[in-house]
Amino acid sequence: MNPTAAQSAQAYLPDPRNDAVLVYVNGEFVPRDRARVSVFDSGFVLGDGVWEGLRLAKGRLISLEAHLDRLFEGARAIDLDIGFDRDGLKRAIAATLERNAMTDGAHLRVMVTRGVKRTPNQDPRFVVGGATVVIVAEYKAPPPEAKRRGYALFTSTFRTTAPDQFDMRLNSHSRLNLIQALIQAIKAGADEALMLDPRGFVASCNSTNFFIVRGRELWTSTHRYSFPGITQRSVIEAWRAAGNQARECDFTLAEVYAADEAFVTGTLGGVTPVRAVDGRAIGRGCPGPVTLEAEALYRRAVGLD
Repeated sequence: MNPTAAQSAQAYLPDPRNDAVLVYVNGEFVPRDRARVSVFDSGFVLGDGVWEGLRLAKGRLISLEAHLDRLFEGARAIDLDIGFDRDGLKRAIAATLERNAMTDGAHLRVMVTRGVKRTPNQDPRFVVGGATVVIVAEYKAPPPEAKRRGYALFTSTFRTTAPDQFDMRLNSHSRLNLIQALIQAIKAGADEALMLDPRGFVASCNSTNFFIVRGRELWTSTHRYSFPGITQRSVIEAWRAAGNQARECDFTLAEVYAADEAFVTGTLGGVTPVRAVDGRAIGRGCPGPVTLEAEALYRRAVGLD
């Protein structure tokens, strides 16, 4: 199956312009088919690094400051020197967009690893030189069918983890448990995996944050056992600013099954409806009015409309 045509929170429409994009690799711009990092790089060897996804719309990077906050906080948490201050990284991102003549409809992934190691091992003292910084900018638009139809989710047996095991709030390159959850969902015929936390409460999906609608209240999980989504935060703030109730709370799978509506949030797709969980239709099994209202408020708040 063509992954760009898959029904998934990470799917996108094919765009031939992406064949010619230049990739930023440690200060140089190279064609995508020649973009390389060393087999001794910490990211390849161990998944030792942090990253951010950014969305470019109408000449502006949505929630740029919040994304940079999360990137630099994650780097500090793992004692990784990015090698740039905030303004320096902004200049590198802007240069990537300029070299590719991008002003709209693009998605960027900023990836930072600890750098090349003398030998493949865990010890960060074996790094030689500075961090590896890669910026990939591509034209990406989610398939419109996802918005019209909504996703089907499958509750994975793989759980999110506690902060003393693997802190999900770190946007790190190490995503193996999330990938395992997604594979399980795909094999079950679903689009995305819904994951529970170690206590059995709903945490998030494997690559997106998850909301249910009960009446006109939005419910989403706390960040004790899941990654803090920037789109998730924007949706909450826009919903509350309009005088509505949004709760960040523990809730169960039974409460998901009984919800009036459900949706997921992410940088690429914004707000996308969920039509079913574990084969059970949520609400009427189609995008509901509250989900559509939440999407409209979000789009207005971040300047998409």
